[in-house]
Formats: sequence, C-alpha cells, structure tokens
Amino acid sequence: MDFYIVIPAHNEEDSIAQTLESLTSQTLSAKRIVVVNDNSTDRTQQIIEAYAEVHSNISLINTVSTDEHLPGSKIINAFYKGYNTLDEQYDVICKFDADLIFPENYLEQLAVHFNQNEILGMAAGFCYIKKKNEWILENLTRKDHIRGALKAYRKQCFLDIGKLKPSMGWDTVDELLAKYYNWELLTNDSLHVKHLKPTGISYNKASKYLQGEAMYKMRYGFIITLISALKLAYRKKSLKLFKDYMFGYSRGKRHNLERLVTREQGQFIRRLRWKGILKKLKLFN
Repeated sequence: MDFYIVIPAHNEEDSIAQTLESLTSQTLSAKRIVVVNDNSTDRTQQIIEAYAEVHSNISLINTVSTDEHLPGSKIINAFYKGYNTLDEQYDVICKFDADLIFPENYLEQLAVHFNQNEILGMAAGFCYIKKKNEWILENLTRKDHIRGALKAYRKQCFLDIGKLKPSMGWDTVDELLAKYYNWELLTNDSLHVKHLKPTGISYNKASKYLQGEAMYKMRYGFIITLISALKLAYRKKSLKLFKDYMFGYSRGKRHNLERLVTREQGQFIRRLRWKGILKKLKLFN
C-alpha cells in the first residue's frame, strides 16, 4: 500500500530527527513524507532539510502562524499546508506528530490490517511515555481510541468524513464520523510508539476551555458532556478541569458556535455515546 504522511512540526529540534529516523527505517517505506515547519524558531527547519537531502520521499514546507498553542486549529491548519501539496495517489494518509519514534514494522503492520479488512477505515498503535527509565502506556483514553498523534486513514474513509476539522475535538469527531459512515477502527497493542513529549504539556488555560466547546460542537448535549467532563477530569485527577470543560461547553452554547457535525450525525453520535455509557454501567452491576 502507498502511505502518504504529513507531520506538522513547531520547535521540534529535540525530537524531529528521531521521528524521521524511525520513519526512514521502516520495513515498508512511505511513498511521501511531508514535514510542515510551522513557525519554528529553533533548528527544526535545518534538521528536516538535512533528512530531505538524503531521502527523496521527504519534503519540507515552511509556513508562518501564531506561536500560541491552540490544540486543533493550529496543528490541522499546518497539516493542510502539507496535504495540499500531495497528489491523490495514496492508499493511506497519515497525520503524525513530530515527537514520535515508530517501531520499524509500523507501516508494514498497518498495511496488513488494511489489506485484511476492506471496511477498516482507521488504524494505529499505542503511545508510550518514559517514566523512571521505563516506557509505559500513555493511558489517557480508551484503548479503542486512536490518538491524535498517530492517525492513519484509508483514503475513502478520509474523504467520507470530510477530512480533518480544524478544531479542538478533531481527533474524536473523525472516529465518530467514520463509524457513522460504517467504517471500522482498529488499535494494535503490539505496536508501541514512543511519545517523547507527554500530551497536554504545553496546553494553556484558554485551550482547556476548547475541550468543552468541542463537546458542544460535536452535539453531545448537556448530559453526555457532563458525564464526559467528569470522566476526563477524574482520569487527569483535576476538579478544575471539569469546571473548565463545562465552562467551555456553556460558552459554546452561549455563542452558538458552528457545529462540526450535522443534526443527523449528532443524533447518531449521541446514540453511540449512550450505548457506550450504558454498557459500562452494566459492567459495574
């Protein structure tokens, strides 16, 4: 299968070389790797250029944007700067972060999964972070959720979901819409990807409100948002996060923010979420 990879990168001089080294050492080579240098002020550009000189499948795009870390919009806008330079001769399109180290069989194993199941729309491994000299699972979400750091989409699935939304929540709504269009998702726990920078390390207070706004824009409704906010805050052990999420939801409703999904898609999403909630409740009974 032909893999195209787009990597947004902002001030990643400490990690981008390791990411590119792992991708250029794959047992199945990516046909194209586009790295988008998004307003970096360190040596990110020079490091990418050095790899591009040696590897013909690597190309560099330089772009200018804000220095503020805004989850969703900034990284997806950078993704499109790279995506728009590509042709359509790909089987799988990947959006990878610039702080990952992939096992050498990563792309080959994804190809096996996609080839074995024609309705598999998305697939990925798991992120691991280093703590006390040991690589442990970065356990922030359900194990059936594909992390935003390492998304891989079959071409038709990517097109069906309307590509990626430049908004907080893009890496949740993509999966929900994939299910809406009857695509399956797969996570392979044998594929351990080293995540060099823990998720959320550079999030600021304003960006945390965006999580609640995203729940509004995905048409969760108040009750599902309340449950989701409680769960996320509990997992991160922060009551303050719960308040931030609910404030963001209220702000989204108050300002009547543009939704990420249609009414029909929203109804499907709420049914799907309630199904998951009720299933968990039964497990505790």
